[in-house]
Amino acid sequence: MTKQEIKAEVEKMIAAPSCCPELKTEGEAYLKAFGTAGEKAAAESLIREMKEDVTSIDDLIAFAGSEEGKQVFGADGAAKMTEDAKAAKSHGEKYCICPACAAGGKLLDHEADLLK
Repeated sequence: MTKQEIKAEVEKMIAAPSCCPELKTEGEAYLKAFGTAGEKAAAESLIREMKEDVTSIDDLIAFAGSEEGKQVFGADGAAKMTEDAKAAKSHGEKYCICPACAAGGKLLDHEADLLK
């Protein structure tokens, strides 16, 4: 990934309604440091946070199928989320399909590029 592609993915991730506050804070700090001497340290911090917050596709499937998932998404929404997540997994997806996790997962897959 190029630096500009990384920046665009970070912007997508933090703009997503599903982005948690901690990840949004780290993403904003990375963008502020982008192109400066502090970029690598900000990238390292962002990577640590993404590893904590980006949900795997298996965890999404388990959550959506749980009672808690039904409370969050509603019964129909949870069933649809489970169905969509299983379909995504069958096509090779490793991460949750929400916009924040999709962008964060893409960044994690290119972790080495973030640290350049």
